[in-house]
Amino acid sequence: MPPKSIKFLLPPISAAAPGTLYEQIVSGLKRAIGERKINAGDALPSFRQLAEEMLVSVITVKRAYEELEREGIIFRRQGLGTFVAEGGGDRSREAKIEHARTLLKDAAREATEAGLTPAEVRRLFRETLNESP
Repeated sequence: MPPKSIKFLLPPISAAAPGTLYEQIVSGLKRAIGERKINAGDALPSFRQLAEEMLVSVITVKRAYEELEREGIIFRRQGLGTFVAEGGGDRSREAKIEHARTLLKDAAREATEAGLTPAEVRRLFRETLNESP
């Protein structure tokens, strides 16, 4: 089971951060599930509980949970709660990899449009990767 508060497993949610609030929750939960900080079968907080912890509206959490459920990462059981789906970690990881692939394609296109050669793009990527934490 995850800790009583998953707030500490998610990055801070902020209107100033990139993406909508619900997208930030989706991304944070995908990361926590993909990294196995929250495991298959673990219960997630109720809409109301997570909304209070993250200081967002219940509608924001509901929308995030609905998206995760559509993707097969979590599931809801009437009267029991919301849980991480079996294989949810793998689906979460696959979604993150696909998103990373899209971002890399966009970055490569931008670099090419800036006049960089493929070798320069690879060098820039290696430099950026070495700077990452």
